[in-house]
Amino acid sequence: MHPAKLWKPLHDGTVQCRLCAHTCVIHPGAHGFCGVRHNVEGQLRTCVGRCIAAANLDPIEKKPLYHVLPATTTFSFGTMGCNFSCSFCQNHTLSAPPREGRKVCGQCASGEVLVHEALRSGARSVAYTYNEPTVFFELMEETALCAREHGLLNIMVSNGYQSTETLNALDGLIAACNIDLKAFSDEFYKEYCGASLAPVLRNLKAIVRMGWWLEITTLLIPDANDDARELRDMAQFIRDELGANVPWHISRFHPAYHLTDRPATAPEALERAWSIGKEAGLSFVYIGNLHGHPSEHTACPSCGNIVIRRTGYRAKPTDIPACSTCGTTIPGLWSTP
Repeated sequence: MHPAKLWKPLHDGTVQCRLCAHTCVIHPGAHGFCGVRHNVEGQLRTCVGRCIAAANLDPIEKKPLYHVLPATTTFSFGTMGCNFSCSFCQNHTLSAPPREGRKVCGQCASGEVLVHEALRSGARSVAYTYNEPTVFFELMEETALCAREHGLLNIMVSNGYQSTETLNALDGLIAACNIDLKAFSDEFYKEYCGASLAPVLRNLKAIVRMGWWLEITTLLIPDANDDARELRDMAQFIRDELGANVPWHISRFHPAYHLTDRPATAPEALERAWSIGKEAGLSFVYIGNLHGHPSEHTACPSCGNIVIRRTGYRAKPTDIPACSTCGTTIPGLWSTP
């Protein structure tokens, strides 16, 4: 157990975790919703402080981030645990065990060691991913400080359920993020994720104000979050509240974890959602998990010229940061500081 940050004592040894929007009140001997933060004799402790459960060198396109250092690799790692309980989680072997009272596994590594591995591997960035990085905030902050000193971009792949305190603590450290906007109804978040929609929307707007590069992913699940009206409302929220240049990734669902009664998303449904995004005025809409689809490419929003070609996770940038046909600047993070 490692000392946790962002909490406050209440009374009789009870504490309140201030890490995410659940703001769990945790009695002595108990743990929060995520399963990784424990009240040990009136002190909040984390069982994933430096416990790495997964680490890989990934194409940055896999996050997915299509407007950040294309065709480069990102050193990616995560721990166990999550502050959501998504019934369709595709990384449930990492996210679920602490919440279900099962053993937390992994290898001990400091932020300095992780940054050394990133530099040794030739990565241009460090990605906090696989499970929900909010629950390993302490290690993310430690690693991000070191990564910034060595000229690496910090990337967060998240469900967007941080507390205001957590986002403020990460401001100036995180350069880019991909946030899951899982649906545009509170009912979906409550039924499928054990959470609420409002904190995610609040944090998306805060991320834009802080100047992080933002991309959004929605996993399109048949008969769950694929209603055309809901998708139009989501696309309009992105356009009006976040900006028309925020990329929207619409990803194909495959049956997983507790949600195996649904088929994989039909390509036609993905294309309808793509059309809704474009009709709403979004400049960059992508279909994910359907490799070979034309929507994988990045086209200039002014003239349609293809500026980045992709096949799966392989990218070939040709005309960035400015379109060679019309001169339009393509928004994104194309180089490290």
